[in-house]
Formats: sequence, C-alpha cells, structure tokens
Amino acid sequence: MKKIVLMGNPNVGKSVLFHRLTGVQVIASNYPGTTVGFTRGFLTFPRDTPTPDGALFGPGERVEIIDAPGIYSLEAASRADRVAVEILEGADLVISVVDATNLERNLCLTLQLLEREVPVLVALNLWDETRHLGIEITPEKLEEMLGVPVVPTVAVSGEGIRRLVERLQEARPGGHPAREREERWPEMGRIVSSCQFLHHHHHTFLQRLSDLSVMPWTGLPLAALVLLAAFWLVRFIGESLIGYVADPIFEGLYLPLLEPLSEWLGPGSLLHSILIGRLIDGEIDFLQSFGVLTTGLYVELAMVLPYIISFYLVLSFLEDFGYLPRLAVLLDGLMHRVGLHGYAIIPTLLGLGCNVPAVMATRILENRRERFIAATLISIGVPCAALQAMIFGLVGARGGQYVAAVYFTLFMVWLILGFLMNRLVKGYSPELIIEIPHYRLPPPGPFFKKLRSRIVAFLKEALPVVTLAVLAVNLLYALDIFNILAGFFAPVVTVLFGLPREAIVPILIGLLRKDVAVGMLGPLNLSAGQLVVATTVLAMFFPCIATFAILLKELGWRDMLKSTGIMFVVAILVGSLLNLLL
Repeated sequence: MKKIVLMGNPNVGKSVLFHRLTGVQVIASNYPGTTVGFTRGFLTFPRDTPTPDGALFGPGERVEIIDAPGIYSLEAASRADRVAVEILEGADLVISVVDATNLERNLCLTLQLLEREVPVLVALNLWDETRHLGIEITPEKLEEMLGVPVVPTVAVSGEGIRRLVERLQEARPGGHPAREREERWPEMGRIVSSCQFLHHHHHTFLQRLSDLSVMPWTGLPLAALVLLAAFWLVRFIGESLIGYVADPIFEGLYLPLLEPLSEWLGPGSLLHSILIGRLIDGEIDFLQSFGVLTTGLYVELAMVLPYIISFYLVLSFLEDFGYLPRLAVLLDGLMHRVGLHGYAIIPTLLGLGCNVPAVMATRILENRRERFIAATLISIGVPCAALQAMIFGLVGARGGQYVAAVYFTLFMVWLILGFLMNRLVKGYSPELIIEIPHYRLPPPGPFFKKLRSRIVAFLKEALPVVTLAVLAVNLLYALDIFNILAGFFAPVVTVLFGLPREAIVPILIGLLRKDVAVGMLGPLNLSAGQLVVATTVLAMFFPCIATFAILLKELGWRDMLKSTGIMFVVAILVGSLLNLLL
C-alpha cells in the first residue's frame, strides 16, 4: 500500500487536514523503538478522480496517510524530529502543510523537502486567515517558483480539500539542488517577495486579545481568570453529568439488574464478595460495597468519567484555541526557577487530566535533566483528573477550604521541590523558543473527534486496571495478605500521619489506582484534617502503576528509581508536617 506523509511545522493545521482526508478511521501509534507518537489513517480516491498520464494513484485506490510529528527542519534535533525524518524515508508522496500567514518561516521545511526525490504537493493552509491579516498570496506564482502543485486550503471548513485530493495525482519531485542552511534564507526571501503582498488591516478582537495574553501586566491576571474559570467549568460540568446522567443510570437502571444477581450468588459467598462486594445495611452501595460489578464500575464510570469528559473538553478548547503556548510564555520565568522552561507547562497541564500522557509529553523538553525534573514534579505535585474528582467529591463535602488546603500544599511542594532540584540536579535549562499560533475558534468536527479519542483512550486504560485492582484487593483480603502489609506500614500511617490503621489499605491501593484509593477513605469516617492528610499523601506518594510504567519507559531504571525515592521521602515529610499542623 502506498504511503502519503503529511509534514509541516507545529500549529499549521496539519492534524485537522489529516482528519479531513481520513475521516474517523485513524490509528494512534508509537514509532518502533521510541515513545514518539504519530497518527495514521486511510484515504480512498474517488472513482471519478482525473487520472492524467503518469498519475501516481488510480481511481478507487486506497492509500495510507501518516500525520508525522510537527517539525521545523529535516536537520533532526530531537527524537520527534528524527522520527519524522525516518517516516519521510518510506513516503511515496509528501504533502507539505504550510501556514499561509507565516509563509517565509514555513518555506524552510518545504525547500528541504523539495531537495529530495520524493513527489511533493504544498497545501497552503489557513488560507482564510490571510485575508483577515491583510496578506495576499498568488498561488500560481508560488507554484511556478517551487515547481510543484500548490493548493490553498482551509482545513477547519473543508475548503480546498477536494481540489487537494484531485491534484495529488500531479505531485512531483521538486528537483531543487541541495543547499546549505545559509543559502536557503535568501531563496525564501526571493520567493516571498515575488508572490506575497501585504495590505493595511485593522486589528480584530482576537488579535488584541492575543497581545494582551502575553504581556505580563495583563497576561498574568488573564491567566488566573482563565484557570479559575476552567476549574469552575470542569467541576460544574462534571457534577452535572454525575447528578443528571450517571447516578440515575446506575441507581435506576443498573441497580435493579444487580439485586437479583446478589440474591442468587448469596451474600457472604466468595463469588458474591468478588463481584458484588459487601452489603451495606443489607443493600448494595456502589461506593462502599467494593465489588467488581459495583464499586469497580461505579467509581470509573459514574464518579471519574464525568470529570474526565469535562476536563478534556476544557483542555482541548484551550489547546485548539491557541491559549496554551501563550501561557507557556507567561510562566517561562517561574518555570526556569524550577529547572524547566515555559513549555513544560504543557505536560504539567496535561497531568491535570492524566499523568500518563503528561509524563510522555515531557519528551518535548530538550534535555534529560528537564525531562527528569518535569516527570518527577508531575508525578508528585500534579493530581490527575480522576484523583481530583475524588478530592472534590470527598474532601469538598467537608468544605471548600479543605480542598484549597490540598491544592495549596501540592503547589508549594511542586514549587519548593522544583527549586531544590534545580540547584541539585546538574545541567541547565535552555531558553524558550516557541511558536505562538493565532487565536482561532476550534472547528466542532475535529474538536469533538479529538475529545472522543481521548475519552476512549482513558476508558481502555482505566477500566481494566480498576477492575483488576478491585479483584486483586478482594482476593488479598480473602487470603489475609492485607493484614500482613497493614502491620508493616502501621507505624508510618498511624504515628506519623495520624490516620487510623484502616487507612493503610487505601494507601496501598493507591499504588494501583489513586482515585479508587481516595474513594475507599469515604467509609472510614475520617475527620476533615485527616482527609486532607490522607488525600495529599496519596497524591504525592508512588504514582499509579500506569504512570510508573511510563516513568520507567521515559526515564530509564536509574532515573526512575531516583524519582521514586524522592516521592517516598517527600510524601512522608509532608504527611507528617500536615499531621502536626492539622
């Protein structure tokens, strides 16, 4: 099967164009031997597609399309760059996706592609934005100077996509001689001056907002408002989904199905204990019964999933709108003080959804030192959405001030530990060089496709882990193994943390799944102060097993063990201090 590769700089609309070409049948993969991800799908050419002599594809032919990682140059400087170059080696055709509003900068990669022997077509994307910015480009002149087809496109609306598919048959190698880096810039300037003209235009509201977003005196208050609004919206949507959708389904539809099963299995039997769990006052309690079919499903689908949906809804909007790069610029000074640069705020914010993709996202950072610091700080000080759902639900019931105490403690730990690691871990933090895209409203189609893929990925990762965790806990209870582990950890939990002996089990469960562990604190009748101590320790202590596996994969054995040791020491110190203060 022939392969078409989409290549372009970050933030040029490449992924939106990919979804326009492939629809929803896409596959996310990691490149062999790396943790760098790319997406592939398939395109079937219409049977009425014109097929000139020497056409690359026939009518009705099915081809594979690969969305390579966004890069600025084929002179690979990072793992993502190297993966993109290796993907290019196997391409039968390359679509060079160009941001029409930044033509000169984008031409650097395009000219490098034209120096190779692979057929190329240029997609002049964001064509609508050029009119808003007073930019006039003559595609015919640009096509003449590059020597390959050029098609204006607006991926968010689908404009030009049909024409692009038709002209793929005309793609051809550029035939440009190989140039050294310093020779390309004069060529880029000559091309731009010949086919691009600028006109006066008035700033739009989004352009003025963009300027305000990156200036410290206006950007920082705006960032605070955005983050507060984001967290309020996440909680409002999450609680609404729980109250009006999840709970009615479980209580009204699912519970009547479980009750006959419970009677048939017989309360007290081993199978009943595993599948249904304990009966609370003679009835099934989805939060406390702790069976595979009760608590195992309820925690993930009714307590966690609504917050996952709301979090990714808000995060995806901020991401596609273009706000996150501006937040990175604003926080660059603070991030440098903890041994990182501003772009580390992106994996940090991802960690508020799930630590697994957050730790994986640290690969965008430029050196091993930054990746180690970022991954460690995320694992200790950034609670995932599932854990936050439980913090809001369980601790929030005692009062908002206790939720604030948990978050304030985690932030101070993140900040102080970052300062210390910046001084103790050898190396340096490079300066922030980042592309800031234009503000634009995300198109509904690709936006909700991405939201759906993130939710499906969460369910695939979370449901098996939670089900197996609940099953394992019930079996360990039956074998009396948890009592042995409880005895070993009792001095730390009861003396240093001031928690009852029964809290040992949830803390151990936190090794598998922290949201389940916090849910298990509910039946223990802890005081508000004890809840703050327990949830804070759970947030900082050893990450869930999925995050631990990714830490091992991203950092290697040595750094993973160092990171784990730091977590263990910090969790004990902070838990003991909170016990004294509360």
